[in-house]
Amino acid sequence: MPKSPAATLAPVHYDVVAAKVQAHLFEVTLTIAQPQALQAVSLPVWIPGSYLVREFAKNLQHLRARQGKRAVGLRQTDKHSWVAECHGSAPLVLTYEVAAYDTSVRTAWLDASRGFFNGTSLCLRVHGQESQRHSLQVTAPAQAGSWSLATGLTPLQIDKKGFGLYGATDYHELVDCPVEMGEFWVGRFTACGIPHQFVVAGAAPSFDGKRLLADTQKVCETAIRFWHGQGKAPFSSYVFMLNAVSDGYGGLEHRNSTALICGRRDLPRQGEARQTEGYTTLLGLISHEYFHTWNVKRLRPAEFAAYDYNQENYTQLLWFFEGFTSYYDDLLLRRAGLLDDAAYLKLITKTINQVLQTPGRQVQTVAQASFDAWVKYYRQDENTPNATVSYYTKGSLVALCLDLSLRQEGKGTLDDVMRGLWSLCKAGPMAEADLLAVLEKVAGRSYAAEIQQWVHSTDELPLLALLAAHGVSLKPDTAQMAQRLGLRVLENHSVQIKTVLRGGAAEQAGMAAGDEWLGIRVKTQGWRVAKLEDVAFYAGLQNKVVAVVARDGRLLELPLALPAAAKPTTTPGKGRRGAPQADTVSLTITDSAATRRWLSGSAA
Repeated sequence: MPKSPAATLAPVHYDVVAAKVQAHLFEVTLTIAQPQALQAVSLPVWIPGSYLVREFAKNLQHLRARQGKRAVGLRQTDKHSWVAECHGSAPLVLTYEVAAYDTSVRTAWLDASRGFFNGTSLCLRVHGQESQRHSLQVTAPAQAGSWSLATGLTPLQIDKKGFGLYGATDYHELVDCPVEMGEFWVGRFTACGIPHQFVVAGAAPSFDGKRLLADTQKVCETAIRFWHGQGKAPFSSYVFMLNAVSDGYGGLEHRNSTALICGRRDLPRQGEARQTEGYTTLLGLISHEYFHTWNVKRLRPAEFAAYDYNQENYTQLLWFFEGFTSYYDDLLLRRAGLLDDAAYLKLITKTINQVLQTPGRQVQTVAQASFDAWVKYYRQDENTPNATVSYYTKGSLVALCLDLSLRQEGKGTLDDVMRGLWSLCKAGPMAEADLLAVLEKVAGRSYAAEIQQWVHSTDELPLLALLAAHGVSLKPDTAQMAQRLGLRVLENHSVQIKTVLRGGAAEQAGMAAGDEWLGIRVKTQGWRVAKLEDVAFYAGLQNKVVAVVARDGRLLELPLALPAAAKPTTTPGKGRRGAPQADTVSLTITDSAATRRWLSGSAA
C-alpha cells in the first residue's frame, strides 16, 4: 500500500464526494497536472452499451476553474464542452456539481441511503489526455458511517469499507467501471479461479443470498468454459452490482463488472425451493450481461474500436452483439443446469411470438434496426412495433437458425463460430465479413445467402424446418385477445391503448394510441370493459360490436369486427416473403434425444 494518496495521484485525477445527499448532488474536483494551454474538456453525451444520446451535461452545474489561487475563465463551446482559458505551466483544477436523480443503471443516483454513478455522468473528459493514467478518490457522506463501496476499478489506497483512491489506465477504463455505494449485502465466490463479488442494494429480509451466489457461480463458470475451455478469462476479478427496487429491470455491461436492476420480488427467497419466473428472468439478465464481457466489451463492432463520446456511434451489428448474446444468455442457463428443456423452450417460444407479433419486422431488416437504435429502439413510442424490429429478439432467432443449421449439417456449431471469431479478431474489433469468414471455415461452405436473407431482408426465418430437425415441433396456437385485435394495452381499471398494430382489427375500427376503451355495445346493450377479456365475455357469439372509447375529452363509438378465436391454419416461418403467417405459436419436444444434444451443447 502506498504511504500517502498524493504519491499515487494520476496526471488526471478526480475527487468525488457524496456531499449533499438530500439535494442529490455529487461534488467533483478534477485536477489536471499538466494542462494544455486553452485546455478543452467535455462530458460524454452517451454511455457505451446504451445507444441513446442522453445529454449527461444537463446535470452538471457550478463549473469553476482555477490555477493556484487564480480563477480561470471557462468558455462553453457547445452543449457539453468547455475550454479553460489557462496556461500550461501549473495544474488546472476544475470544480463542479452533478445532480444525481436517475435510479437506472445508465447515469447517477444519490440520496441518504444509496449512491451510484457511471464515470460518463460525473467525469469530464480531458481532451488530449485520454490515454494518460487516471485516478479517482471517492469520499462517503459524513453522516454515512455504515456505507461501503464496490467498483471494478483497481484499488490503490482504500479503507476497509472500500472508500479511497482507485486507479485506471486511461479515461476509457475509468468510465467503464461504475461505482456503487451504500448499505448493501455483499457475497463472494470464485469461478474458474477468478474472484467475483456480488453486491445487492435494497433487498428484502427474505432474500436468499446464498442461493443467488451459487446460481451465479454456475452461470459464470459455464460462460468462462464456453469461451476458454480450461483457459483463463480475460479479467482478474469481476463485480456484480444489483439494485433491487419495487419494480424495475435492466442491466449495463462493463469490462469487469455489470450494473443491474431488478424487482425486489424477483430475488430468490429463503425457504422457497421453486424457481419463480421472476428469478429465472433475473438469472437470464445476469447471464446476458456477463456474456457481454466477451461479446461487445472485447469482441466488438469495428465501428466501436474507439468510442466517440460526442455523438452517436453507428453500427449495423447490434443484431449480432445483442441478439447473439440474447440467444446464449438463456441457453447457458440450460447448460448450467438452471433450466430444464421444457423451461428453456418456453423462453424460446416467448421470443418467437414477440417477433411474429411485431409488424415492424416486415418494414425494417434487423441490420437496419441496429443502425437506427439511436432513434427507434431507444426512443420507443406508440408506433415502434409497426416501424422496426428488436435486434435483441430477432437477432437471437438469427443465432438460433445459424446454430441449428450448422448442427444439422454436422460440420460444427455456433459455439465454434463464436470462439473462432474471438481468435480471428484477437478479442477486438469485428466486421460482418469476419463472421462470414468464420462461418465458412466452420461449415465448409458460404453462409452469405443465409445472412443476406435472415439479416438484410425482411423475409421470415426458417424456424419450422430447423426446429423440427432438432426434435422440436412448431405449431400455430390460439392468440390472446390483444393480439387478435392488434393491440398493446395497459389494463388498470380500464383498457388504455398503448399501441395499435398495423393491419389489425383495432386499426380497421379506427382505434388510436392514447384511447381509453371504456366499454362495448352489443346490439342494444352496453357493457363496461375493465380488461380485454371482458370483450369476449360480453360479446358472446357476436362477431360485431361497437367499441366505446374516450379520446381528447370526447366519447367515440367505433364499429369493431372481432376476429375469430380459432387456431390459425397457416404455418409460420417458411421463409416465403408475403406468405400468411401465424402470429402465435407453441413448441413441443418430439425427439428428446435430438433436443438434448442441441441444448446441452453437444455436437450434432
